[in-house]
Amino acid sequence: MTSEPVDPDLATRRLAHEALEQDDPTGWFERLYSAASEGTAVLPWDRGAAHPLLADWIATAEPRGAGQRALVVGAGTGWDAELVADQGYDTIAFDISPSAVETAERNHPDSKATYQVADLLNPPAEWHRAFDLVVEIYTVQALPIPLQPKATAHVSDFVRPGGTLVVIAAARDDNTPDSSVDGPPWPLTRAAIDAFTTPDLNLIQLDRTPSPNDPALYRWRAEYLRD
Repeated sequence: MTSEPVDPDLATRRLAHEALEQDDPTGWFERLYSAASEGTAVLPWDRGAAHPLLADWIATAEPRGAGQRALVVGAGTGWDAELVADQGYDTIAFDISPSAVETAERNHPDSKATYQVADLLNPPAEWHRAFDLVVEIYTVQALPIPLQPKATAHVSDFVRPGGTLVVIAAARDDNTPDSSVDGPPWPLTRAAIDAFTTPDLNLIQLDRTPSPNDPALYRWRAEYLRD
């Protein structure tokens, strides 16, 4: 007999719930990436390429990264970081999971990006307003809702004056109560997207588009600029 395939989304939620029960809300990332590296789990968000909404933004905005620094939040297996680095940015890509960093380095042995382990909830002090481009894709939404404001504030803090922040996340209606969301992910409301703004970090472009895999689901792509 052959066993039924395991739904990767359900497996991810199970790992996350186990970590939450142990009061370790970010511990499931390493467990999942470690299992994936051993071939016993599947990363539901690993597309084998950069996120199409990031690729589209780069094609449209045509950023010039020469002489500038970029930070990719929650780099995972590295595809988004590679696209950013290819634009000429001096790119740091971080993840809380050592196995994710090892996988990214293994996937991209000739990378122009620097991969390192770091915690979004406790980032290095030297990253304060240090980057011309910050890219955050699906990381904040992978954290339980009570932790999202802290993570959001850190993401915004990475952007230097004159710098750009790009956020891509699953969208949730503002009238959908937190208690009804069984994450991960815990998609972001419009209010959560607005929370990335600060008195000098302004939302300049916001798109809400259907997911190519499921037209009933929507994705945010937000662009912010620091004065």
